[in-house]
Amino acid sequence: MRKLVIMYLCFFGVSLHAGDMESLTVEARSQSKILGQSLMAVLKTSIQSEGPEAAITVCNLNAPDIAGSLSQADWRVGRTSLKIRNSDNAPDAWEKQTLNEFNDRIQAGENPMMVEASKIIDGEFRYMKAIPTAEMCVTCHGSNVAPSVASKIHELYPVDQAVGFNVGDLRGAFTLRKTLQD
Repeated sequence: MRKLVIMYLCFFGVSLHAGDMESLTVEARSQSKILGQSLMAVLKTSIQSEGPEAAITVCNLNAPDIAGSLSQADWRVGRTSLKIRNSDNAPDAWEKQTLNEFNDRIQAGENPMMVEASKIIDGEFRYMKAIPTAEMCVTCHGSNVAPSVASKIHELYPVDQAVGFNVGDLRGAFTLRKTLQD
């Protein structure tokens, strides 16, 4: 199997060993964990101090900055979903396919906290890690969003699709990419 992976990667102009793939996956996991923890920390603090309406503004302003701060050393870090709130986070073809596979895996009983995927595509290492909907998330992403929260969401995201989630649903995924050197 390892020989097949190396042959596949060399075929696409990338000299990468199976150990390199694992090393990249470990690094991507770390980056996605930092992104998730950073986002949750600012959202929790904002909700506790100013309420969910303020958290929407914080997410609108801070989430891109947090992802941007992690997008260093050839990494591009972000989030995506099948039901997006911010059109800048729309999934590409591989991300959309992977999100659908994540949904299937979660529906089949796989622990959403463990769902991930990685692949080499066109000279890039790609990684995605599922984001399950937590209890706190349904305040702004659930089926019964308070009118004041819905109003603030509509103000900042007029074409929002990211509602109707239940705890445990696949909310989206952290998505990371790194250009590989030949």
